[in-house]
Amino acid sequence: MHYRIHTKEKPYTCDLCQKSFSYKNSLNVHLLTHTKEKPYTCEVCRKTFTHKSSLNAHFRTHTDEKPFSCDVCNKNFCYKSHLTTHKRIHTKEKPYSCDLCHKSFSQKIHLNEHLQTHTREKSFPCDVCGKIFSYKARFIKHSKMHKNGKPYFCDVCGKNFSYHSHLKKHIRTHANEKSFSCDVCNKNFSQKSHLNEHFRIHANEKSFSCDVCNKDYSYKASFEKHHGIHIANESFSSDCS
Repeated sequence: MHYRIHTKEKPYTCDLCQKSFSYKNSLNVHLLTHTKEKPYTCEVCRKTFTHKSSLNAHFRTHTDEKPFSCDVCNKNFCYKSHLTTHKRIHTKEKPYSCDLCHKSFSQKIHLNEHLQTHTREKSFPCDVCGKIFSYKARFIKHSKMHKNGKPYFCDVCGKNFSYHSHLKKHIRTHANEKSFSCDVCNKNFSQKSHLNEHFRIHANEKSFSCDVCNKDYSYKASFEKHHGIHIANESFSSDCS
């Protein structure tokens, strides 16, 4: 039977949809998709599944087991499919393309939602901000964000933000985009505040002055670290008195 992997022979055919399979067991499992039969039940939450592999994968949501690890950032996932999707953040791969406008997407669900812009009207308007949605599910999710005070969400990781400017700043962490460049040394930064802080090196600007010893610092973080030494020394002196 193994040789069929090499010959690509598929002698078992589904009478309902004509899809073919190399093994009879694979056909039997496939037939469950037509009968809607779900013989595998989770002992924890009683959710049912068509395939045993789906049950095994689901069970990890209860045990918090995440056996699939990204070799780039070490983030872990319950499902191999989630890891595959996540890796596209690093590779910038967008394998799903719209046949009408050729726009590409990293996930099939995003392509399907995009196709709505070509095929049907947007019929779910938000009463709060006026944004219109093609999908009721996306509209409901968006409405909840207004209730939570975070109406802006990242399409890549789903994180929510209160302000659009915060979302734009966050998106750069996925794209590794560094839009702010130093005119002096051409070093790039993802946030304007980081560029402004860096520029003090060239301007020799030291905006943070210690009121104890009058030492000056270009960076607030360096100043606060230094100032903490005085506070610690003062506390130590008080304890010894």
